[in-house]
Amino acid sequence: MHLIAVSTIIILTVISFFHLYWVFGGKIGLDKSLPTTPDGKRLLNPAKPLTFLVGIVILSFAFVAYKLYYDYSNDLYSFLGWFIGMVFLLRSIGEFNAVGFFKRIKNTPFAKYDTLLYSPLCLYLALAYAFLASNI
Repeated sequence: MHLIAVSTIIILTVISFFHLYWVFGGKIGLDKSLPTTPDGKRLLNPAKPLTFLVGIVILSFAFVAYKLYYDYSNDLYSFLGWFIGMVFLLRSIGEFNAVGFFKRIKNTPFAKYDTLLYSPLCLYLALAYAFLASNI
């Protein structure tokens, strides 16, 4: 259980910091982080304030994982753990077009990373939060 908690916290913190890095002008990984059409047109063009918000929300997810493992005494965190797990499960399944295991667009740089890294990682995080929230 310790490995699950620590890996979840580290993974989400790194992902959060990438979002904050992009807000402040960073470019590394940005081209592979947003879904595109096969001809290269972005399907999502988030504004910097929204990217900042996503970074903060993901960092707060890491905090919930911390609280679930190191201070499991509050039903609110248990509920949040199950809720966050469902968010990651739904993200791994996707919206059946450009993201998730069941996407139709499969031959873009984002789609390749989504298949090999992003969707499996979201499934892992969904399972991690299920374990943490159930306090197994």
